[in-house]
Amino acid sequence: MKNNVLIVDDEKEIRDAIEIYLRGSNISSFKAEDGIEALDILEREEIHLIILDVMMPKLDGIRTCLKVREKRNIPIIMLSAKSEDNDKILGLEIGADDYVTKPFNPLELVARVKSQLRRYLNLGDGKINSEEIKIGGLAIDKGAKTASIDGEEVKLTPLEYKIILFLSENAGRVLSIEQIYENVWEEPFYNSENTVAVHIRRIREKIEINPKDPKYIKVVWGLGYKIEK
Repeated sequence: MKNNVLIVDDEKEIRDAIEIYLRGSNISSFKAEDGIEALDILEREEIHLIILDVMMPKLDGIRTCLKVREKRNIPIIMLSAKSEDNDKILGLEIGADDYVTKPFNPLELVARVKSQLRRYLNLGDGKINSEEIKIGGLAIDKGAKTASIDGEEVKLTPLEYKIILFLSENAGRVLSIEQIYENVWEEPFYNSENTVAVHIRRIREKIEINPKDPKYIKVVWGLGYKIEK
């Protein structure tokens, strides 16, 4: 079975060129000219990796990446004409797996695609299914529904446990306040920023040595929260 890559770029010449090089490596392609079209294709087709341009009309790459990460952990390689470090950092913080600056060498891009596909297909979709999750000194026992820091159990409420479990299962990903609320409270998000923030603060007070300089739960301003891998 061929691997399917979704190429998202508002420049037709770039989409077509990438498709040709991927085809030479026996990789199938789907193409979209903006984020809205890309999200529609994701709902209809089995996609194993996304090559995603940052600057696009209608729905840009940053917002598209955030939308994809709400449901999927497939690899995302960001493309951008910008080479500043801040753009790379932002792309990686919101969930991108790699970052390529335009103009790029098509053969290098294909090599990165193959590397990401190997990692993804060997490890699955990135969801952690074992009974225990360990991130540094933080350990989550999914069977007992408990959390501990450096071997010492932390007393969490059921909601606090669900929040830290959700963050830990998506370690390395930035999760929006809306995502956290809807996954933990299991109801539609409505003006609930303070609710999530208060619970995050309480969790930090229990698991962090210095809650004002957290080691585990980090805020990504304007985007949400994440636990580092």
